[in-house]
Amino acid sequence: MILAAGRGERMRPLTDRLPKPMLRVAGRSLIDYQLEALARAGVDTVVVNVAWLGAKLAHYLGDGARWGLVIRISDEGESALETGGGIQRALPLLGEDPFWVVNGDIWSDYPLQELPTEPAGLAHLILVDNPPHNPQGDFALLGERVVEPPRGPRLTFAGIGCYRRDLFDRPATGPFPLGPLLRRVAAHGRVTATHYQGQWHDIGTAARLEALDAQLRLARQEQH
Repeated sequence: MILAAGRGERMRPLTDRLPKPMLRVAGRSLIDYQLEALARAGVDTVVVNVAWLGAKLAHYLGDGARWGLVIRISDEGESALETGGGIQRALPLLGEDPFWVVNGDIWSDYPLQELPTEPAGLAHLILVDNPPHNPQGDFALLGERVVEPPRGPRLTFAGIGCYRRDLFDRPATGPFPLGPLLRRVAAHGRVTATHYQGQWHDIGTAARLEALDAQLRLARQEQH
């Protein structure tokens, strides 16, 4: 699943007429990179949730054939259900097995084929070094287990994870964020994680979008 329903308030005015996952990076839409990475990892079906300008994003994605994928849309209407609520709404499309979820507003060279397909607990997360905009991090890591601070170094959640359906299979509660849910489960020792030290970018502002665009264009020039 790709989480793509957010309004992108911090990206305005860029997102006033275009969903954030469709913003261009080095000449291509951000979501293109994610779909290609999922296809390379052997994924055949991707659920994408939409809300803000959802019809435009759904039209752009089509049936997913040009990426070699089947794309299914989870439409949240006018108001996004946040990260946790969006995943919960999409459960009927995700099936019974564990599933991967990738945030729609990140870029990373993390090889998704290395992401577990069967987490040891209820969730397995990819964590990265803390970027300047999140210096305190999100989760503490001890070995492969997410623990309560101050044990283990605090790292930033990359927005990439594998989840069991049981984590979300509960009475619908409307919009809710994923982070607090993960922390509650981690307190019971049921969340593991991998510390990835490769490239990762959270495209949360126009400045970060421009920086990534410049980096990828330069890398492309150097390859040629």
